[in-house]
Amino acid sequence: MSQLLKLGIPKGSLENATVELFRQAGWTIRLSSRNYFPAIDDEEMACSLIRSQEMSKYVERGTIDVGIAGRDWVMENDSDVEIISDLVYSKVSRRPARWVLVVTQDSPVQKPEDLAGKTISTELVGFTRRYFAERNVPVEVEFSWGATEAKVVEGLCDAIVEVTETGSTIKANGLRIVETLMESTPVVLVNRQAWQDPWKRRKIEQLNTLLQAALRAEKMVGLKMNAPHERVEAITGILPSLNRPTVAHLYQSDWVSIETVLHEGEVRRIVPELVKLGAQGIIEYPLSKII
Repeated sequence: MSQLLKLGIPKGSLENATVELFRQAGWTIRLSSRNYFPAIDDEEMACSLIRSQEMSKYVERGTIDVGIAGRDWVMENDSDVEIISDLVYSKVSRRPARWVLVVTQDSPVQKPEDLAGKTISTELVGFTRRYFAERNVPVEVEFSWGATEAKVVEGLCDAIVEVTETGSTIKANGLRIVETLMESTPVVLVNRQAWQDPWKRRKIEQLNTLLQAALRAEKMVGLKMNAPHERVEAITGILPSLNRPTVAHLYQSDWVSIETVLHEGEVRRIVPELVKLGAQGIIEYPLSKII
């Protein structure tokens, strides 16, 4: 029997973005509302849908060889796994999620130490307990099943530890951020024994390389054009590129073909300039991977 890599796909907020990222990287994952084992077009891999909050537990015990989950939940579970890379999904957010210590606007608390002897409500119980224990600040940490912000507003606790990106919702609820305790992005995490297996390591490295290549290609496009040879210096002088633009002579002609890679937001600015400099036949095309 051939070897099999067991892959964990995060169920929930990252689910669709992860499947789309795999599509860009070269794998088709087919989800079904009726089961937790998506099909993947790779006979050397098998998928399971697992909540990000639990992913690191299954990876640590080896039920899953490699998975994707938020770094925050790896830290919450204090899991002994190998984190090999970060994945920042532009289709979810370009900002890391922040877990912040929050109080009401009129609270006397100005720093974490001011909460000694107080009660904190959060979903991130393990991490919060360790955070305050490392600073020798005695607090009572309670698990919150939801509506965490309302608990501090209603006086059911003295502070909360909540996740945010911009902090705007926290401000809108009349609350104040005391301190950021952790920043989190999705990560690729690997079982340590799987990482030591030569076949699985090669497969995981292939997977990670192509996922990172797909991420690098997001919002990037290729631009190709023809131009007179005497205009090459002027045109390449304004072209952004990963290294330097590619210039190739056209067959039996004193014209050249110029090709580069740039952010799609730059195209609308730069194309009119290229036309003024004599570029013709300008083509923009999408990119799926940059390696």
